[in-house]
Amino acid sequence: MFPASSSKPGVVGRPIARADGVAKVTGAATYAADADVPGVVHAVLVTSDVARGRIVSIDTGPAAGRGVLAVVTHRTGLAMTVPGIDAGVLKRFLPLRDDVIRHAGQPVAIAVAETPAQAQEAAARVVVRYDAQPHRAALADALDEAFTPPPGPLGPNERTRGDVAAGLAAAHVTVEAEYATPTHHHNPIEPSATVAVWDGDHLTVYESTQFISGTQGALAQAFGLPRANVRVISPYLGGGFGAKSAVWPHTILTAAVARHLRRPVKLVLSRADMYTSHGHRAETLQAVRLGAGRDGRLTAIDHVVTQQVSTTEEFGLVNGAHSARLLYACANVHTLQRAVRLDLPTGGLMRSPEAPTGHALECTMDELAYRLGIDPVELRLRNWTGVNPETGAPHGSNQLRECYRRGAERFGWSRRNPRPGSMRDRDGLIGWGMATAAHTAGSFGAAAAVTIGVDGSARFESGTQDIGTGTYTIMQQVGAQTLGLTAHQVTFALGDTRFPVAGPSAGSGTAASVGAAVIRAATAARDQVVAAAVADPGSPLHGLAPDQVGAADGWLFAAGQPSRRVAYRDVMRRHGVAITATTTPAPVPPGWSTGAVFVEVHVDPLLGRVRVRRVVGVFDTGRVLNRQTARSQAIGGAVWAIGFTLTEHTLIDPHLGRIVTPNLSGYLLPVNADIPDIDVDFVDVPDPTSPALGARGFGEVPMTGMTAAIGNAVFHAIGHRMRDLPITQDKILAALG
Repeated sequence: MFPASSSKPGVVGRPIARADGVAKVTGAATYAADADVPGVVHAVLVTSDVARGRIVSIDTGPAAGRGVLAVVTHRTGLAMTVPGIDAGVLKRFLPLRDDVIRHAGQPVAIAVAETPAQAQEAAARVVVRYDAQPHRAALADALDEAFTPPPGPLGPNERTRGDVAAGLAAAHVTVEAEYATPTHHHNPIEPSATVAVWDGDHLTVYESTQFISGTQGALAQAFGLPRANVRVISPYLGGGFGAKSAVWPHTILTAAVARHLRRPVKLVLSRADMYTSHGHRAETLQAVRLGAGRDGRLTAIDHVVTQQVSTTEEFGLVNGAHSARLLYACANVHTLQRAVRLDLPTGGLMRSPEAPTGHALECTMDELAYRLGIDPVELRLRNWTGVNPETGAPHGSNQLRECYRRGAERFGWSRRNPRPGSMRDRDGLIGWGMATAAHTAGSFGAAAAVTIGVDGSARFESGTQDIGTGTYTIMQQVGAQTLGLTAHQVTFALGDTRFPVAGPSAGSGTAASVGAAVIRAATAARDQVVAAAVADPGSPLHGLAPDQVGAADGWLFAAGQPSRRVAYRDVMRRHGVAITATTTPAPVPPGWSTGAVFVEVHVDPLLGRVRVRRVVGVFDTGRVLNRQTARSQAIGGAVWAIGFTLTEHTLIDPHLGRIVTPNLSGYLLPVNADIPDIDVDFVDVPDPTSPALGARGFGEVPMTGMTAAIGNAVFHAIGHRMRDLPITQDKILAALG
């Protein structure tokens, strides 16, 4: 039997294996640095040792040696211009264009040689003298100069709904809390890499990027080229997490050096370079005030976020307080984002950008629950809203209450003793905490194309990226289900600007935007196949109206009469020529995905060590396109949250203005021994507002809420609030006295 419609359960939702899995585990996947380009030479950055000042002199003589082709400096006169912010370039200056030092780690020269080792040695031999000037590298040193930037790419930095002062005055209980989160850095397995190849006035770049179209536009602007003259190729990424979602100077510099030398040039950032050459999660200080009635219903939310930006731009305010505005039913809300300019690199997107502010809000909600004597789950249920509080529009498939119910049941929350310090085992203190996970999902436009061959197989193309989230796989599933083919009959190609344009793989926007484009292309192509089948006198479907024909599992069939059928491949063989369809970009509605997370921690009172023992997360993502890849995203979010809360922080020497932990030995990430079993579930109700089979963006949701759940569990264990992340052993011991 065959389903009467391809919209019914089929390929989509199944936990099928990753389409790119075999290529990755066998080494067949080619990343940016693997590009096989004849005659390529290698570049290595020389970076500044000072945080602010000017270059007095650069002596490149000692760098000369076998295989060394050039040492490029600001005196070389590379021909390039700073692209606009519209091209996805957050950093508003390009190094090597003047002698000004704006932060430590800024490129001051590029050594180019025939081999990587020769380039590294040449870079180490360059001698740079500076006129160092006083700098500031700590948020606390410049709080008196905090300011509210004008509206940026994410809209106004101050928003008010209702009357917060009146709401606080009317509250039975008010809670005021301050929370701090440190600077964080991306550490994807694959360092950022660029291979730039010029052919006359045409540029091809093999790039590790989350936004090939943005990279194409930025390079076109930087070198005054038509977009069509720039091709960006990025079939695989070894992680990105936001580090590769914008266009950073090293990409433009590599292309400029390649044009200057008239040779293909490869630049692979060192691990240390990655701490200063692209964005990071900015340090924040947050002040939250909540007011509530005796019944726990919120009367006011006031959330002020102060975060670091660089001295050259103020567009890095990406840690938005969306949860304060959108998550709970409250008539009186004020959010303010302030900036402090420091002599540090530019901040940027880092998964999940709404996590720091969500952490502060959800920890303060826990404080409110204790003040009111209301269970933390019950408090959130009383403040649940089925609509967007700012617009009054429904939130699509808002299943957050079901997430609370199901999560509490799976975790065993009813067995919790609410008194802090009351739960113990033989080795120490046990704490249970929970929080709400919530994150916006992007509304990027995307296009796609499909070709159905005479053998009945289909190939989709879209200029999107797979940063490890499973885009290859879920788009294969979406395309197969919409066409009515099996997953094995469909391939999906991405990572090339010659394909139809798509947005960045960021902001949890890919699944909905590219998925909708694939559906539009597949629908148009399927209609052509159906038309060919019903017009063919030799077809079992001849004479049927097109709307009487269904498609599934590689067959076309008469609706209500599934035995009257014909294989796709037979229709296409008789048709004799391939069928194609291409769509144009169309935006999708912005999404809002949520969940409930529950955590058990163990605290050793002698050592101050916190171990996460159990994690339960239940999420509302709309329709789940692939349970295996979605579960993987949830596990990854939980792992990141453990690092965010307990270990990760970038150490910056305020006297030197330099990062002192630019490596994986000083920047502490969780390892397998730190991670417990993670129990993940999905409500899996399609969102009627999503054109992607009811699916919403999800990738950044699981980390949000999880950090606060860990913090709230630590409070439940020891009876002290940890307001300054990460929660390290020394802080626990100090709290316990």
